[in-house]
Amino acid sequence: MKLEKLYDSSKYGQLRVAGFISGKGTNLIKILEHEKKLKEERGTSPFHVAVIFSDNYKSNASVIGDTYGIRVFLNGMDNFFEKRGKPIKDKFTRVNYEIECMKVLKQFECPVAAYAGYMRKATPVFVSSFLGVNVHPADLTIKNSDGKPKYRGDHVVRDAVLAGEKYLRSSTHIVDERVDCGNVLMISKPLDINYPLPKNIEEFSDNVQDALKEVGDWVIFPKTLEYIADGRYSKDENENLYFDGEAIPMGLRLE
Repeated sequence: MKLEKLYDSSKYGQLRVAGFISGKGTNLIKILEHEKKLKEERGTSPFHVAVIFSDNYKSNASVIGDTYGIRVFLNGMDNFFEKRGKPIKDKFTRVNYEIECMKVLKQFECPVAAYAGYMRKATPVFVSSFLGVNVHPADLTIKNSDGKPKYRGDHVVRDAVLAGEKYLRSSTHIVDERVDCGNVLMISKPLDINYPLPKNIEEFSDNVQDALKEVGDWVIFPKTLEYIADGRYSKDENENLYFDGEAIPMGLRLE
């Protein structure tokens, strides 16, 4: 069986990453902090965030770019659709939007896109242009009877709490055209949930999600990019994932 690295630095050098954000970009900031830490520890980081892209003119992209000295590309998706008089769900206009974006993004030569709080569903143009990596505040290895992840989309922390999950984990996964269904790369350490639940479930869930970011998202997202850049992740001809040559059908699980 022949394995292919998700990224081979011996062939292509330092991994260049495009950071995709729609809002505050806290996940991206943690990735940038990790890049800086690796550079201090190793003398160089195996990955480099080369550009920040945002679909929202009101996002924190420009502030982050100025702070870290990174090029920023803004292209408001809502504005793009509004100028053309099209509803935001119009698939043809969405393709044209992403084609326009790629005319700019391709110059940065980034094989990987970090979906660091990018709030749009991935579509074929971006999926085919990048190895997309996303972080999700749920354990994507917990499945429904149909084989799909039980906690997908929005409000998954609230849903997991209401379902009585005793602890929560975050997942990094490969982005495809399905919502939160791509192959799992890494699962975080668990965050214990205290029961019984208070009356204000929404506030409780928000607090739990903030805590999960600390032990989950902000740990595994930067680490996943590091391991991809180091060539530790690979895949076989059926797209099954491996870490250091060992199969990880449930992702690399941190305990």
